[in-house]
Amino acid sequence: MKKIPLLVLSGALLGWFAGPAFAEDIAETWARQCQKCHAEDGSADTKMGKKLDLKDYRDPAVQAAMTDEEIIRVTKEGAVDDKGKQTMKGYAETLTEEQILEMVTLIRGFAKG
Repeated sequence: MKKIPLLVLSGALLGWFAGPAFAEDIAETWARQCQKCHAEDGSADTKMGKKLDLKDYRDPAVQAAMTDEEIIRVTKEGAVDDKGKQTMKGYAETLTEEQILEMVTLIRGFAKG
């Protein structure tokens, strides 16, 4: 009988410790998947960012022109250029809804810092 409370306590502690690590996961995802084009600071000041003419997420005008819904859609579905060529893959299969919302917060944070 003592095993059941221990398992419940273990699960609760795991959930509690997973919360602070979650923000690191989004930063790690950005570093691994996004920054090669969008740059660490969201400036798009990279070889690929310049080639694809990506937006500078630090620019308040760029931030004002983007809706959260647009960021969510592009994160999920990816992006295509004017010629229909895919320029960014979508992450609907690899990111949870919660992670996608965290990505919106991360992108919005570039204008503040």
